[in-house]
Amino acid sequence: MLSLNFPLVNLSTVLPDYITRIEADLRRNILPFWIDRVADRAGGTFHGALTNDLSVDRTAERGALLTTRILWTYAAAYRQYRDPAYLTMADHAYTDLLARFHDRERGGFYWSIASDGSVLRDRKQVYGQAFAVYALSEYHAATGRSEPLDHAIATFRLIETHAREHQHGGYLEAFGRAWEPIADMRLSAVDQNDPKSQNTLLHVMEAYTNLLRVWPDAGLRQALAELVNIMLTRVVNPGTGHLGLFFANDWTLHSDKISYGHDIEAAWLLTEAAGVLGDPVLSARIQALAVKIARVTLAEGTDGDGGIYNLGGPTGIIDPGKEWWPQAEAVVGFLNAYQLSSEELFLAAALHTWDFIETRLIDHEHGEWFRGVTRDGDMLATQLKVSFWKCPYHNGRMGLEAVRRLRVILSGSLA
Repeated sequence: MLSLNFPLVNLSTVLPDYITRIEADLRRNILPFWIDRVADRAGGTFHGALTNDLSVDRTAERGALLTTRILWTYAAAYRQYRDPAYLTMADHAYTDLLARFHDRERGGFYWSIASDGSVLRDRKQVYGQAFAVYALSEYHAATGRSEPLDHAIATFRLIETHAREHQHGGYLEAFGRAWEPIADMRLSAVDQNDPKSQNTLLHVMEAYTNLLRVWPDAGLRQALAELVNIMLTRVVNPGTGHLGLFFANDWTLHSDKISYGHDIEAAWLLTEAAGVLGDPVLSARIQALAVKIARVTLAEGTDGDGGIYNLGGPTGIIDPGKEWWPQAEAVVGFLNAYQLSSEELFLAAALHTWDFIETRLIDHEHGEWFRGVTRDGDMLATQLKVSFWKCPYHNGRMGLEAVRRLRVILSGSLA
């Protein structure tokens, strides 16, 4: 368990320094890195793989996931900072997404393409469709353009038509190109082949929340409300404060592992969903749950150095490594818990995890963050800095959210 020896005597002294450091990482490190190192201007695409020393693999498979996450990140950054360089990057990602991944015949977005631009995996992974909705709705919010919203709505309707599982509720994992059932629905090689997962459900919820912000449709609102209820009644265990990972159609749980990063990410994304739905009773219920999840993550999933472990199980930690994304989500999740509870241990935990990120994960030589470190803090040298999954969404979003939330907290401390 994390030992919090982190006095917050004067927030007006402590917080400005953290705001400056986090925002510097966002605007001088993360956001410029992807513009300068990953955008392929000549090809109108993005590099699919970079090593830690910035060697480019031009033969790498490239997923729609990377492009949608870049699109969301730079649209969101443009909304917050109005820097034209961020809009240019978002435009680049939007063009890439529509030109190379959009299935004009069957609808939705392909999972991946080869380095020559040909479609490699034409499956309709619902997780990937959700990120398209998330990114396209953000791009619409940033630009006011109607076409991205039209694509987001069309993708939402495809998910509702093909992926919604009506007997027991929730959404199925994956389909073929024509939205036909397929035997292997796994999101990745490390996932189980089950018809439902918290990971897909979490990100469908995240996408629908973002779409509802810009398109207040009654059907969308109902779908989001029902999905939030599924998360609360089927996915989250209110007794333990953990999320189940993989499920049968009837919600029989097929895994006893604990993903601390997903737990704490769900805590703040559920808070956001309830806020957008505007139901005060639901919000109160979720706020109490979000604080509990943060408390459990702090007690069970946080190391003494502030880092968040990858995986736990019934008997304790089973993967003590610390990948980049759980750290980013923990900063936001702990800040969210502090804002809901006013308990200083959560603010201290958020800042302690940021200290871990700054010390262990930020690559101060070549830029961006490393994929992860061992429990002892040794960098995972063979892991790629840019890949199918390693993208600017988690750490970029953390920078945007943490700066915004810390400014709100600081404003209150000075009131």
